[in-house]
Amino acid sequence: MPFLDRPDGARLYHELHGPTDRSALVLLEGMGGDIAGWRRNVPHLAVDHRVVAWDLRGNGRSLLGTVPEDVPMGIETFVDDTLALLDELGIERAHLYGQSFGGMIAQEFALNHPGRVRALVLAATHGGRAHLVPVPANRRTAPNDRPWITLYAPGFPEAHPEHVAGDLASGTGQEPVARRRQWEAIQTFDSFDRLGSIHAPTLVLHGAQDRMIDPRNARLLAERIPGARLETLEGAGHVYHSEQADRSDALVLAFLRSHDDA
Repeated sequence: MPFLDRPDGARLYHELHGPTDRSALVLLEGMGGDIAGWRRNVPHLAVDHRVVAWDLRGNGRSLLGTVPEDVPMGIETFVDDTLALLDELGIERAHLYGQSFGGMIAQEFALNHPGRVRALVLAATHGGRAHLVPVPANRRTAPNDRPWITLYAPGFPEAHPEHVAGDLASGTGQEPVARRRQWEAIQTFDSFDRLGSIHAPTLVLHGAQDRMIDPRNARLLAERIPGARLETLEGAGHVYHSEQADRSDALVLAFLRSHDDA
């Protein structure tokens, strides 16, 4: 079944792609994202890996669940969902590839369940708001009728309107309550002082023109995670994996191939 039912009423929609005899690669999407956001990447990644693509609770086809309104939702909720999904699928150890909010989940998962992680890809993300390097205000401005424009590198939407239109058409909307609950988890997330305890091989990946999360945060992650490798994609924004799918997937695959025995 493509759904995993959680005790609090959440239903986690997931898909499996690629050969069953290869190492598992779990995709962790951003806030409000969905599996369709990875549609340019899954065909590449699934050549080498058993790709587990799933919608975080409140995203896409996954239901939010009934966490009480007076109980703030933390990043641990999404870590527990990830662990439950791995257990359901019989996956003992996996590569984790987290983009933006998904990168925060990946960090917390690696800190809490190190034995379940082969390698990490932390993309377009940061280690918590307390140490966040903010994007300059003038770089985040967007027309009221096109707020999504800041997801892309400056000039990309104008140069590639059909590409962006395809992204917008493929995505699903997110209910305001789900967005608020994921936002709550981001507010309390803080891995910064614990990053030195991550011992999984780690690739930090970031678009050089990211207007949502400043690329300087990638440098901080790479400096604090032992042995982490930093790759910056010139000309790419927050959704680098859409803008430069071939390039970013090649970097991810090369990194994971070197750590499949980790």
